Amino acid sequence: MIFYDENNLKVIEKDLRYLKLLSKQYPTISSASTEIINLQAILNLPKGTEHFISDIHGEYESFTHMLKNASGVLRRKIDDVFGNSLVEHQKSALATLIYYPEQKLELVKKTETNIKDWYKVTLHQLVEICKNVSSKYTRSKVRKVLPPDFAYVIEELLHEQGDRIDKQDYYNGIINAIIDINRADQFIVAISKVIQRLAVDRLHIIGDIYDRGPGADIILDALMEHHSVDIQWGNHDILWMGAASGCEACVANVLRISLRYANLRTIEDGYGINLLPLATFAMDTYDDDPCKDFIPKTIDKNISESEISLFAKMHKAIAIIQFKVEGNIIKRRAEFGMNDRLLLDKIDIEKGEINLYGKIYKLNDTNFPTIDFKNPYKLTNGESELIDKLTNSFLNSEKLQKHINFLYSKGSMYLVCNSNLLYHGCIPLNKDGSFKEVKIGNIKYSGRSLLDRFDRVARDSYFFKNDERVKRYGMDMMWYLWCGPDSPEFSKKRMTTFERYFIDDKNTHYEEKNYYYKYRDDETICKNILTEFNLDPEESHIINGHIPVKTKEGENPIKGNGRLLVIDGGFCKAYQPQTGIAGYTLIYNSYGLLLTSHEPFTAIQDAIKNNEDIISSTKILEHAVKRKKVADTDIGRELEEQIANLEKLLTAYRKGFIKEENSSDIF
Repeated sequence: MIFYDENNLKVIEKDLRYLKLLSKQYPTISSASTEIINLQAILNLPKGTEHFISDIHGEYESFTHMLKNASGVLRRKIDDVFGNSLVEHQKSALATLIYYPEQKLELVKKTETNIKDWYKVTLHQLVEICKNVSSKYTRSKVRKVLPPDFAYVIEELLHEQGDRIDKQDYYNGIINAIIDINRADQFIVAISKVIQRLAVDRLHIIGDIYDRGPGADIILDALMEHHSVDIQWGNHDILWMGAASGCEACVANVLRISLRYANLRTIEDGYGINLLPLATFAMDTYDDDPCKDFIPKTIDKNISESEISLFAKMHKAIAIIQFKVEGNIIKRRAEFGMNDRLLLDKIDIEKGEINLYGKIYKLNDTNFPTIDFKNPYKLTNGESELIDKLTNSFLNSEKLQKHINFLYSKGSMYLVCNSNLLYHGCIPLNKDGSFKEVKIGNIKYSGRSLLDRFDRVARDSYFFKNDERVKRYGMDMMWYLWCGPDSPEFSKKRMTTFERYFIDDKNTHYEEKNYYYKYRDDETICKNILTEFNLDPEESHIINGHIPVKTKEGENPIKGNGRLLVIDGGFCKAYQPQTGIAGYTLIYNSYGLLLTSHEPFTAIQDAIKNNEDIISSTKILEHAVKRKKVADTDIGRELEEQIANLEKLLTAYRKGFIKEENSSDIF
């Protein structure tokens, strides 16, 4: 505590206006002193557990399970608490019960011959686990997360002292009463959810919730229910955010990707977007075209041949519209420097060839019924009407707009949190490893200022309603962030979508990465980036995703001598053949950093029925010599500032600058 004497009372006088406002909350010396004692105690608690997940890509079943098991944290808690007193199958059954209490209870009640004994054993086990996960929090914080129906009961059980013989009957009586009045099921569900809630203090999503997998909307529903979450936008999130703002190029890209992976559940069922106009247009325009290069990459076994054919036609129709609307953005935004992506006018339709960067390539498809090669970027009347309808569907989807609002409120281009720098893609670099300057408007930005500027423009695209010119620029910039050469989200020189569809030569498909990916194994460059964001380069880490780590080829997710961690390891099923695993996640607790690699997850129903968990392998990246406390975190620094202000308030009371509401001074 700082004691203020006559020489530093000027500090009190300077802050007097603020201190008078603070006195409304703490009107007496007693109340201010009590809060200081409380905050000082919190500073000495262990640091809360942070959970990092990246590149989910709509894989909602894997994500749901990962959220419930906290990337293995809860299973480790069970091992810590019960050690060898439970065998493996008992631990697995207890873990599954905590993850899925309602569903698991249904199965248990069908198979257990003595359900009352099972209840007794299980309730005691759950209380022990709950004691363990709640031990690093204040009673007040734990109390706030307890369900009202069982708050008193759980609190009593959590503070049971095993060596107090005189209270054993009391605690056993509580357990027996819960069972006797048929409230055991409800209690198990309630305490399991408390355990899940307390296992992780904060969840970080390092981008790419959307695309490829079928349940991005389900994932966002879960995130909106989470107690503490932040999101660093990925390029696929940016694309959907742009579509929800009304950017036609983003709408076309979203639909094209959904059709490419035969994933229309999110579009149609999740967000209620009507694709009948696109299907009708595609059937009319490409009726005799097999669209063989537009057959979806992944096909569900339940999809019929006729549906596959329709998807291919819809896929081609929206792709051509995409190339046109993108071309119009490129032509009106010279500053984007993307004229090399104007390809429709490079087609020689009579020869069936395209001049690509000075080299002639044969096209594998020359059926372009909607392209006028004298004016190739002009939409036909039918295309214009169609993209207007589709864009309005995105604008008028209530659930989509709710989710995008959430992404803006909880998200950003990057986050600095507890000595970690979180961003999805990259920091654009020059060939020599220096920060690349990117011109936006008439001003050049680089490093942190570049990400800050992109963040503001992204918000203009969605929220700026008063000036159509500003909003249009923001929407165009959202498309640029999706695929522009200096976008920190895309991180590549060009997106070769056209080439992948229409040119067989795979050399044209290559997408050259930003120099960031050359230098991310360089510790000095990683430290330069950390310094740019005002972090200690010796103690801090960069955490990002975006480019899957090819584990099966020997690639290491730990870069720059431990300064940079890549946690995109193939959460998305489409990437797993490349990565060889099903994703990385990161846990940062009071003991240090844990990197966990995961094997593919089958299904939630398998987990419930067979007690199957995601098979994970954990590597300790850093182990703290001294266990980290709340005082070592960003919240700790905020609490220390609050304590300093309360100490000033105490001095103001004692020196008579401010009068107590109740003048009875206990000191």
